[in-house]
Amino acid sequence: MPVTTPHLENLFRHEAGKLVAALTRVFGPQHLALAEDVAQDALLKALEQWKYHGVPQNPSAWLFTVARNKALDVLRQKRHEKEFAAATAALLKSEYTAGPVLTAQLSPAHIEDEQLRMMFVCCHPALPTEAQVALTLKTLCGFSVAEIAHAFLTQEETITKRLYRARETLRTENVLFELPPPAQLTTRLDSVLLVIYLIFNEGYHASHHPNLVREDVVEEALRLAHMLTQHSALQQPAVYALLALMCLNTARLPARLSPTGDFVPLKDQDRTRWNTDLLQQGREFLEWASAGDQLTPLHLEAAIAYEHTAAKHYADTNWERIVQLYDWLLALKPAPLIQLHRLIAIGEWKGASHALTRPETKALEKPLETSALYHATLATWHQQANQIAQAKTGFERAIQYSASQAEQRYFSSRLAALTVPG
Repeated sequence: MPVTTPHLENLFRHEAGKLVAALTRVFGPQHLALAEDVAQDALLKALEQWKYHGVPQNPSAWLFTVARNKALDVLRQKRHEKEFAAATAALLKSEYTAGPVLTAQLSPAHIEDEQLRMMFVCCHPALPTEAQVALTLKTLCGFSVAEIAHAFLTQEETITKRLYRARETLRTENVLFELPPPAQLTTRLDSVLLVIYLIFNEGYHASHHPNLVREDVVEEALRLAHMLTQHSALQQPAVYALLALMCLNTARLPARLSPTGDFVPLKDQDRTRWNTDLLQQGREFLEWASAGDQLTPLHLEAAIAYEHTAAKHYADTNWERIVQLYDWLLALKPAPLIQLHRLIAIGEWKGASHALTRPETKALEKPLETSALYHATLATWHQQANQIAQAKTGFERAIQYSASQAEQRYFSSRLAALTVPG
């Protein structure tokens, strides 16, 4: 089977985190950088060999065998100068027992448990929240520094430094590779949910990728969220709210792109192409999330997603209800982008001219100065108000500030369709 770039991206996305999690179990979180290096070496070897020989029948087993052998080499070289994971340290220092220990630890039966542990290790309270999220995205989910920087709206150099400090903290704090007790487990859940949320967003609306949608990343986010529900202490309303949000939005993906890969806005989507199974799952998860009296931003975002999918046609959308949900969301999570989405809903409800004259529209100009969505929204309102020159400027700025090729093509088509009177 020939190796293609999309195939490798999909495979490595799934396997990189598994390798790092399993190797961290062996070496200990204090040697996270070493685990990442061994995993990276295995992936590079695959890239070199599969280019000429094709992908093996069981690529996952191939990668884990290579990683095991590389880990054995590391142990032979460093067994007397490094202290590895306490539970297996003595066995790893013996030539006779190191091989079997590595084989057992890198077996498929352990992988899901190791990844669950890894999520909560990366979200250790000794790390700032931003570092927890960045570390998990990098080590467990195979995100590049550029992708993480975009998710945090910051510079790549900042993320590189943040990752370095996080690894150093895990080393100096001598963090154990274990799930914390249930009481501590739930305190780390918010950071874990934020990680999965960011992963999903990168898949649903890719930042540094030719394709607007990255289905492999969406699938990874769904897999990680489902993994949380396998642990009784984590079967909490916020977890189900996140699953509801992701399922309801993922259900719309088949209609979100044209056959040529171009963006199709919600208003123009063929709703008969939406995935009905995922819609049903999302609604069930939303019901489970409503158990108890907990209300989180994820609940409200899931409820907004539900309102969009509940309408049989775009014209039937209950925009008044959506604006109310955004009001509640802003009370819990005030943020410029949420304010913008609320304004978009107001524009659909009360019209473009009303939205353009609201004070919030002008107030968002500075915080969203480099937001493609903000300028495209203004352009759309100006176009609907027959203010063509302003609409043209808005689409030009949207193209300038968008990092997505698919988005740029869409904004360019909107710009080309404008006609200036006279």
